[in-house]
Amino acid sequence: MFLVDDLLVKPFLSLLDILHTMAVDEMYDTDAIQDDIKENRLLYEIGERSEEEYQQRKQELETQLEMAQQIQEQMRGRIEIKQ
Repeated sequence: MFLVDDLLVKPFLSLLDILHTMAVDEMYDTDAIQDDIKENRLLYEIGERSEEEYQQRKQELETQLEMAQQIQEQMRGRIEIKQ
């Protein structure tokens, strides 16, 4: 029984752990959100986006950034990010 666990279950659980870590990292990537904030500002400055669209998107992105930072702080002790 232990042999089956070692050969079948542990690799599967390790894979799930890696996929979970990657998903959390992708969903709450503060660098990507900050890049989106910069892109939004640039699009507004060059006239591709109206002030109303800019303000709305800015507010959405800032909310996302705050949430991502809070979640990363909460998860920091629980998940070891492997890169």
